[in-house]
Amino acid sequence: MTDEAVRYETRTVKCVRGMEARTAARWEQDGWEVVSQKQGRLQSELLLRRPVRKLSRRTIVIGGGVAAAIVVVIVLGATGVFDDDSNGGSDAVADPPSASSTAGSRVETPEPSATPRSDPQAEPAVLTAANSPELAALLQLGDNCDPSIDAFAKQYEGRTIAFDGSILKMNNHGSYATRYDMLIGAGDYSTTSNRGPSFQFEDVNTTFDMHYTGDVPDTIGEGTNLGVTATVGAYNPTQCLSRLKPVETSVR
Repeated sequence: MTDEAVRYETRTVKCVRGMEARTAARWEQDGWEVVSQKQGRLQSELLLRRPVRKLSRRTIVIGGGVAAAIVVVIVLGATGVFDDDSNGGSDAVADPPSASSTAGSRVETPEPSATPRSDPQAEPAVLTAANSPELAALLQLGDNCDPSIDAFAKQYEGRTIAFDGSILKMNNHGSYATRYDMLIGAGDYSTTSNRGPSFQFEDVNTTFDMHYTGDVPDTIGEGTNLGVTATVGAYNPTQCLSRLKPVETSVR
């Protein structure tokens, strides 16, 4: 009698790009192996598989112990498919047991395996170009309307990021004289080239809302280089604006 071919169960998991090895290691602890890997701009997709777990043959005693019938079964998961060694290993779907045949019977079933949980300490509290490949790629984009900007904003909305930037434009917010809308670029100020998204501080006061660290400047404006720590807000695809809320600001 030949051994039955190995059966596998598969699943697909997604992770932040750059975290593939750590994600695979967690699943491998539970018996999964990586079959293939597909990388996107911000996320990666891993195809995993592992052999279907089978229970060892168990003896089920039916009756009160005087007259016992011994039935040897192999339970495959919870599908209701049984292997019958007497017919050469072919699969057959078992009929549902009647109430009389199950009286006094007990069948042990495997407990479901625990699903790996993400480590809350795996990701840093503040994302930077050094610890986040996604943010590093974002800050190097040559197109401020690239679709990856919207994807990043949706994935990391509410998270805190930090980067070196500069004020590209600064206009009064509506009719206010002391509140402004600032267009923030990545890297040092330049009149010839800009990279990264068009970040925006909307409706901010340059004294109270910037939360300066270090020396507080007398004035800031177009051309000022900043160290920016801010919370990621929504992205406006029509205007290609990625809104930020200042957390800390320093003048570089």
